[in-house]
Amino acid sequence: MNNEKLSFLKGKGASVALVLCFVAVIAMVGAFTYNNYQGRMEQQLAQAEEQTEELTKEDSEETTGNDIVLPESKRNTSDAEEKADEGEEDEKDAEKEASEDENTDNVSTAGQTADVWFSEESILEWPASGAVLINYSMDQTVYFSTLEQYKYNPALIIGGVVGENIGASAPGIVTNVEQDAQTGLTVTLDMGNGYSAVYGQLKEVPVQIGDYVDKGQIVGYLSEPTKYFSMEGPNLYFEVLKDEVPVNPMDFMEG
Repeated sequence: MNNEKLSFLKGKGASVALVLCFVAVIAMVGAFTYNNYQGRMEQQLAQAEEQTEELTKEDSEETTGNDIVLPESKRNTSDAEEKADEGEEDEKDAEKEASEDENTDNVSTAGQTADVWFSEESILEWPASGAVLINYSMDQTVYFSTLEQYKYNPALIIGGVVGENIGASAPGIVTNVEQDAQTGLTVTLDMGNGYSAVYGQLKEVPVQIGDYVDKGQIVGYLSEPTKYFSMEGPNLYFEVLKDEVPVNPMDFMEG
């Protein structure tokens, strides 16, 4: 009985020893595996740090390269701004020159228009050679032979000879040269102070809009009458306006 118990204990002790040995082996393998894993991790971390340092160094070099380029970019921008400023200065100079030229033209025109001043006391020279065929009449109607009707007349219809010179009755600036169905080729002069004179039934007009015309200077030559005045014969249509309203030219004519 004792021998069996002893044998049992020996067998159990052997099993325990075997288990302990197995556990020890597993522990050793685990320790080895852990140490190997830790070594690889440390190696990988070291490699990662080296790669990070290299990337940081490359980024630093790229940044340094960009820093070198930036001043060039700024310089190019500065050059563009300088060119733009120069362009603006040239444009301002051109505008200044144009303004000076315009002022010079204005001075010249002002010198001419200094004599353009018409008033109630001013006198008009007789513009054509003939007599008055139809008087100015805005109070009552007058008879027009060609039209065979009575109507108001805002102008003097003055007889003349085809081709005769028609001179300005007073100094003025040409404001209009137009072809009109009723009055033919017509010239309008601004005489100043709101007064203007209209010369119709002309041809071969030698003046243009903006021209200064002195008293007696030719504004055109008498033409054949339009169909509205065919019965009256060659005539000058002569109208005077004050602030665009017709007034009687006879109130200003020489005696």
